Amino acid sequence: MNVDKHAIEFNKVEKYFFLQHQKTLKELAQAFFVKQKTLERVHALKDVSFEICKGESVGIIGKNGAGKSTLLKLVAGVSSPTEGFVRINGKVAPLIELGAGFHPELDGRENILLNGVILGLKETFLKEKMDEIIDFAEIREFIDMPVKYYSSGMYMRLAFAVAVFTEPEILLIDEILAVGDTAFQKKCMGKMKEFKDKGVTIVFVSHAMDMVDQFCDRVIYLEHGMVKYDGETEKGLELYADN
Repeated sequence: MNVDKHAIEFNKVEKYFFLQHQKTLKELAQAFFVKQKTLERVHALKDVSFEICKGESVGIIGKNGAGKSTLLKLVAGVSSPTEGFVRINGKVAPLIELGAGFHPELDGRENILLNGVILGLKETFLKEKMDEIIDFAEIREFIDMPVKYYSSGMYMRLAFAVAVFTEPEILLIDEILAVGDTAFQKKCMGKMKEFKDKGVTIVFVSHAMDMVDQFCDRVIYLEHGMVKYDGETEKGLELYADN
């Protein structure tokens, strides 16, 4: 097998995590006293195997709780598999949580620097590109406000604007285009098309089936943490619609 042609490889991946039912120490103590369950083990991904070649645009589809975001977090490196292995070949730019890495007390400019450095960009480069990033985000009138006052749409604009300047080899997108107005969604899709044309590998999680159909070469359909279908986009969307 020629591993170099693969940007992402999952091999028999299992992922478990635990949910804590009690929110306070008092509730936890009471649960112990009456012998209630305190932790619940969740089997998020089950024997997941697939390969994504460099330059592919792949849609990850499935109902809420199917394991889509867990899968993206493994690709992004913010989580590790419980069993099996994940191999990533390329620089990853994750857009999987709006505002992740933003500091609420800092303004937009400061968060561009902070978030950009987290994504691997140099501060000098970010300062040079600052105006271009702000212009892309279309929030110049709010850029000097602390981001804690931003709407979710403004967060999305700023997060996407920073990420598109990272020149990623692998771009991860989790429902980020569902937030914001239609014009900005169209602008983001245009930028993603540019990345696709440049050979960037794109992994796109969305419930917007029209976007998946329009943009993705292939889909991976997850159900209850397992791969139910991996292949041609139209057939995958039909299977999803029938369930």
